[in-house]
Amino acid sequence: MIDADIVVYGATAAGVCAAVAAAREGARVVIVEPGRHIGGMSSGGLGYTDIGDLRVLGGMASEFRAAVAEHYGVPLGHYAGPEPHVAEAIFHRWLDDSRVSVVLNAAVRAVEMRDRRIASGTFTDGSVVTADVFVDASYEGDLMAAAGVSYAVGREDRTLHGEMFAGRREIVPGRHSMPPWISPFRDDESGRTAGALLPQIKPEPLAEVGSGDGGVMSYGYRVCLSRAADRIPFRRREGYDEAHWELGRRIFADAERCGDVHPAGRYVGLEPNLPGSKADGNSLGPFSLSVLDGSAWEYPDADAARREEIRLHHLHHAEDLLWFLSNDPAVPASVRRGMQEWGLPSDEFTDTDHLPHQLYVREARRIISDTILTEHDLRAGTVPDDVVALGSYHLDIREVQRAWRWVYEHPDPIAMVVTEGYLSVPVPIYGIGYRSLTPRREQCENLIVAVCVSASHVAFSSLRMEPQYQMLGQAAGLAAASAARTGQRVQDIGISALQDRLHDAGAVLKV
Repeated sequence: MIDADIVVYGATAAGVCAAVAAAREGARVVIVEPGRHIGGMSSGGLGYTDIGDLRVLGGMASEFRAAVAEHYGVPLGHYAGPEPHVAEAIFHRWLDDSRVSVVLNAAVRAVEMRDRRIASGTFTDGSVVTADVFVDASYEGDLMAAAGVSYAVGREDRTLHGEMFAGRREIVPGRHSMPPWISPFRDDESGRTAGALLPQIKPEPLAEVGSGDGGVMSYGYRVCLSRAADRIPFRRREGYDEAHWELGRRIFADAERCGDVHPAGRYVGLEPNLPGSKADGNSLGPFSLSVLDGSAWEYPDADAARREEIRLHHLHHAEDLLWFLSNDPAVPASVRRGMQEWGLPSDEFTDTDHLPHQLYVREARRIISDTILTEHDLRAGTVPDDVVALGSYHLDIREVQRAWRWVYEHPDPIAMVVTEGYLSVPVPIYGIGYRSLTPRREQCENLIVAVCVSASHVAFSSLRMEPQYQMLGQAAGLAAASAARTGQRVQDIGISALQDRLHDAGAVLKV
């Protein structure tokens, strides 16, 4: 049995900030992480950090940025982000300096509730942990789900909140859209004779435009690549399936016909503004590191075994895509040559074959509290009276699916592959209120949620950035410390006092 004032579940960047912020207030804090690494995506491949308006960056998010600059001996903001191992080292130092107890390889198994409070959590390593206040800082929201609080998954119908950008999106041209006239069928490249679908296509029919289909943004792995002399060449994985990449061959054949072949880095969204001759790979374009076959839709509510299958499916996709782009004869020679200049970094992810340890879960569950942030709040730049962090990043919905549909051309319909869901809409600076971090009081009185906050699918697409999570984690940690110290329900702590403490700790609550 482990007893603490505060338990933080999930050693993401938000979780580390929550734990450290609470510990700095004098609380006894335990952070429980289901994996064996800390830092989440901030140390798991996402080196190129999306911030938005720098004026909103404060508190521990700003502190992290300063620690990166200090590590490299460069001016603030010189690099877009640190190397993954550097990010993890910074977070470890923070936890050590704050004397936070860390429990690794411990996923939540069960939660005991008493009188609308979490009394204890039981974890897969056998730990049983009790605390006055719990913070769920996981990407999946597993602790809050185990506590029985209400949550949402995926995109809603436009009518639910009256949001313009909710629901299934129209099929429109764009950088992330499939080129036209590529057949989805294995044995008919004309698209006129229906048959078995190619791999990497979601087979279910598209929902109606604007309807809520529960789809989540695609997941993937943000690979860290290197041009250093000691880089590890991309490898052909045992189990690599040539047939799995037929869609890619058709895309490249179309690009060569149209004279639209891009530099190699474009196909894995390389952002080379990292130290050590490294770059961060992201999803860019309709055929990328993101997996668009719909498997991510299952992930939020899947059991542990199915999640592991989905995770490996995404990891194999990343590894196999790198091999495909650098070796398959159907890939234009210029792209293959460009990709062969890169490899896996020898000094990153050394215990996971130099591939990231963290699946990029762009969204999973979202708690349903008394206050739900929506597209309207963000586009209007609303700052609520209980603001605990500011946001500014644009609405950034990554592709949700790669599907197919019939196009009704004379004389006969033609089937073609389509991608759907991508959206980027600027927003002004807006506020995130404390009430979006707490469950309804009749459901749980001692839980704060730092990542899976109460927001619509559209609104969540903006606040899901790692610096934002760091700021929300700090707010959650300070609020948890206050509730643990006073014995209050998390819904009843003094908002004004919390805002004053955030201000004293460097947070930015107005500009």
